[in-house]
Amino acid sequence: MEFDFVIVGGGSGGATLAARLSEDRAVTVCLIEAGGDGKGILVRAPAAVVAMVPGRPKINNYAFETVPQPELNGRRGYQPRGKCLGGSSAINAMLYIRGQRQDYDGWQRLGCTGWSFDDVLPFFKRAEGNERGACAWHGADGPLQVAEQRSPRRVTEDFVRAGEECGYPRNHDFNGPEQEGVGHYQVTQFHGGERNGERCSAAAAYLHPVLERANLMVMTHTQALRVVFDGKRAVGVEVRRGATTEVVRARCEVILSGGAFHTPQLLMLSGIGDPAELVRHGVTVRHDLPGVGKNLQDHLDYILAYRSDETDLFGIGAAGALRLARAANEWRKTGQGMIATPFAEGAGFIKSHPDLDRPDLQLHFVIGIVDDHARKLRLGYGFSCHVCVLRPKSRGEVGLQDAHPLSAPRIDPKFLSHPDDLALLMNGAKRTHAIMNARAMAKYGHRSLYPVDVEDDSALVADIRARADTIYHPVGTCKMGTDSMAVVDPQLRVHGIQGLRVVDASVYPTLISGNTNAPTIMIAERAAEFIRTANNAAH
Repeated sequence: MEFDFVIVGGGSGGATLAARLSEDRAVTVCLIEAGGDGKGILVRAPAAVVAMVPGRPKINNYAFETVPQPELNGRRGYQPRGKCLGGSSAINAMLYIRGQRQDYDGWQRLGCTGWSFDDVLPFFKRAEGNERGACAWHGADGPLQVAEQRSPRRVTEDFVRAGEECGYPRNHDFNGPEQEGVGHYQVTQFHGGERNGERCSAAAAYLHPVLERANLMVMTHTQALRVVFDGKRAVGVEVRRGATTEVVRARCEVILSGGAFHTPQLLMLSGIGDPAELVRHGVTVRHDLPGVGKNLQDHLDYILAYRSDETDLFGIGAAGALRLARAANEWRKTGQGMIATPFAEGAGFIKSHPDLDRPDLQLHFVIGIVDDHARKLRLGYGFSCHVCVLRPKSRGEVGLQDAHPLSAPRIDPKFLSHPDDLALLMNGAKRTHAIMNARAMAKYGHRSLYPVDVEDDSALVADIRARADTIYHPVGTCKMGTDSMAVVDPQLRVHGIQGLRVVDASVYPTLISGNTNAPTIMIAERAAEFIRTANNAAH
């Protein structure tokens, strides 16, 4: 089989890119995805994320683990990643956040020409179908549905009021002129019509509506094994479907969209990377590119969880099961109610010190008890508040476990390896504790699941080391730039290789200040423009 463009990975980047490239009926596009079609009820029903994220069993989820983390008491971290069309946008909390202007202006200063905030804003707007309508900051006609939450709980409003009591401003738009403040997240969710209240994954937004295009082939349950080369040019991808191995050839380009873990793994399996890493696993070096797999960045997350007598929450037990059954019926009829929740309903972007020019901490207020990624279930009702450091200084890496394509990549985030991250996370935990104990929250009579005196620094550090883990934003392992450790150039072309690009979260040079799904979709929108321009010039 031969196509103009072969894309590996149907997640947020790949689904977006495949749909955009196939708008040109003069080109042919093949999208290769290891998982399924991402259309099932567990994906469409937002609250069903609680069945997928824990990875027990693995439903639309690779459910990776990290290597033991020395600064987290030697624990292995958990890294859920989406495995279906839509990728992690099919199993995330649907939160629509872009980050801060300074993030993208910082990319530009690092040598990523054309990636300043003013450069990328039009592509965010192109993607966005915001329920609020079009304005200087938002688009209304894009495929990605961005909505107000369908049925936020009253406790979420009280969390916001508690934040105001602690001196933080209320913010109605975290993607507007200012990010700082507390409020409600907007979500990637269908608003209006037959699908009102359903998750709008990248696949639901871009790909599912165009699967019948004659010039687009989508191969699900298909494992990419390696990129195929002719000299220094990528010409195809070797794949396995069932018991059959074949090469899908690309006339113009191969594009890797496997995400921050799989893309560097596939490059290394194909002989591109740090020679020391490749030789260690018996992989023949095709191209020396030492930055592949390096520069891993992620948001380490610390959770304050509470039991409560409030029952208008996501709870476990006989009463909770009956309530959920009723909620499912309500959601099917109206798209509203508990099943429509993103769980992380309340938002906070706050400063660790008032003199800072922008927030450096993010809060997620969740309407349920979250303990170990919901892998430890707790009877009864409660709520949680997560806090993470927005721009961590720790840097990790992704490598190979072995040379087998079906093996999980070796993931080492090196959490808290930079001491500043721990100090800032402690500051965030103390500020979060103050919000959770403000007057507006008092009526809920909440009791901490893991009581700790946040003013006792040694006790707080011990609890962070015992329980902190990712909030699912790994990026940076094939970073964009022009320095010696950059993997792709500012047009996302792999340095030193022809016909090969990377379009996913691995290209971030630095982690943005917030959730990473919307920026990854923006990157794919931007990449589609680069590729169309290059293809038109070639013809």
